Amino acid sequence: MFTLTLSDGKTMPFESPLPLGDVAGKISRDLGKKALAATVDGVATDLSTVIDRDAAVTFITADTPEGLDLIRHSGAHVLAEAIQQVFPGTKFAYGPAVEDGFYYDVDSPTVITADDLPKIEKAMQKIIKANRPFVRNELTRDEAKAKYANDEYKLDNIERADGDVISFYEQGDFADLCRGPHVPSTGKVGAVKVMSLAGAYWHGDANQKQLTRVYATAFPTQDELKAHLTKLEEAKRRDHRVIGKQMDLFSTQPEVGPGLILWHPNGSIIRHEVEAFWKEEHLKRGYQILYTPHIASEEIYKRSGHLENYGDMMYSPMDIDGSPYRVKPMNCPGHILIYNQNVHSYRELPFRWCELGTVYRYEPSGTLHGILRVRGFTQDDSHIFCTPDQVEAEINGVLDLMEHMMKTFGYQYKAFLATRPAKAIGTDEQWDMATNALRSVLERRNMPFEVDEGGGVFYGPKIDIKLVDALGREWQGPTTQLDFNLPERFNVEYVGKDNERHKVVMLHRTVLGSMERFIGGLVEHFAGDFPLWLAPQQARILTVTDAAIPYGREVLAKLQAHGIRADLDDRGDKIGAKIRESEMAKVPVVMVIGEKEHASGEVAVRRRLLGDLGSRKVDEVVSDMVAEIRERRLPPRPAQ
Repeated sequence: MFTLTLSDGKTMPFESPLPLGDVAGKISRDLGKKALAATVDGVATDLSTVIDRDAAVTFITADTPEGLDLIRHSGAHVLAEAIQQVFPGTKFAYGPAVEDGFYYDVDSPTVITADDLPKIEKAMQKIIKANRPFVRNELTRDEAKAKYANDEYKLDNIERADGDVISFYEQGDFADLCRGPHVPSTGKVGAVKVMSLAGAYWHGDANQKQLTRVYATAFPTQDELKAHLTKLEEAKRRDHRVIGKQMDLFSTQPEVGPGLILWHPNGSIIRHEVEAFWKEEHLKRGYQILYTPHIASEEIYKRSGHLENYGDMMYSPMDIDGSPYRVKPMNCPGHILIYNQNVHSYRELPFRWCELGTVYRYEPSGTLHGILRVRGFTQDDSHIFCTPDQVEAEINGVLDLMEHMMKTFGYQYKAFLATRPAKAIGTDEQWDMATNALRSVLERRNMPFEVDEGGGVFYGPKIDIKLVDALGREWQGPTTQLDFNLPERFNVEYVGKDNERHKVVMLHRTVLGSMERFIGGLVEHFAGDFPLWLAPQQARILTVTDAAIPYGREVLAKLQAHGIRADLDDRGDKIGAKIRESEMAKVPVVMVIGEKEHASGEVAVRRRLLGDLGSRKVDEVVSDMVAEIRERRLPPRPAQ
């Protein structure tokens, strides 16, 4: 006899061993139908696993993140079988579940093209409909090598697998190497869609063979799949590269090089407004702004450890007067050298220093993506030098700043406390002090957070903020890190009350991250319909007749005198065409003027996404716009 402890804390006794699937059915008929797998004492396993001992058991269902991941993991096996059916002789390298779906890297004797994706998807649907069970089999390492002696990809995976037992999963005549677990049968994979193709090097190594990566996704129901595909279409509409071209915000050009951004006037205005807001809020909170050089002697990066730990992402050295120099990958060392110019008393601390510093890091060409992933970017860095008893107050101040700025940009967010990784420097006492300080601040603020076990950097724990955009996607956002490394390397100290020297506590902190990535995210978050204060062009005046042009110029002068970015469209085109062009350009406020408006001293106002707002006095419109810009309000939206 043995007893199982369920997820709700209840216990169930059993007389004899039985499969976990049967356990689920005994708990309830509904759970018996819905269960996909289970965890036994925290270890995920198949429902076919026979349980015969006391254990804590939790069942995994499709309506959980773990269940969706399991469906997609099993979906990768269905995808592989479908590809094998459509393209016999294909070999399979690697097929993981990833965010929003799964993929398989394959080596096919036939070139797979986009035209083949519907055939693969149809084959997947047939396999799912057949509802064949996933059956786990195990072989010794030698037996597994013998079975796959002619498959270099499987042999490689066998070599990399842990332990002496190699597991496989069969679904009918198809088998694949896998640790598992899987859903009970192919029918549980649900609704699928084969999405796209890409090239991928084996093991991500450009010196290895290039494989074909087939992307797909799966959801428990057709309705969920349909909602996901609709969301993807909306994401395409919001793609910052597409909108960036439409609104003439930025470009990359071969003469400059990939991953190096040219900011056009419209994009530069957005960036200027974001940076001005950033500076204003920092100065209010006692920060001081620094500037450091774009290149520096290699020696500083040896001392900081960047050359040792991040050398593969740094650009090659330049010979200057016989000494190697590097374009800077980080702003931290320069700030530390400024601090170390003088001896500082505890009475002077904290120092809150910040910089919009441009840094350069090599990113492989395949990872570059518009302005979201680039090789040269401006980081909103800050370094706070403080005493141990000031740490919590400083972290609290950072979170105040973060909350204010993210609310202004219309972002919701999630907080994560990232703790000590396996490889780390610093004492247990340092890590405990730092982690507890971060945790204490989050708890006192009643800020919900998740613990990211082992997610800290090697030199200290951190608070990570994930921004949630208009589509519910998560973006890496503000970060606050404690650093035990650089104060030791650079001997960063202060003189305490005891007249002795002590190491400072150093906080690394970003609110926006990189200016490029943040603005790219804003483009997609707002779909180009920026708040009035951020819009490259805030207003456009449209004349109905040539007789209205002089009045149009008066209105333009009044707008510009109040700092409103506006222009005058006095072309002889039809007013309907002018309005459509303004809509396409995403101009927030359009003012239409003709003889009637001239006579009354008014303008007919159209607001982007709201439509016609009627005629109003010019001074009233200007006053409202100035207030909206000054207060940095979010854009108005149509009533739902």
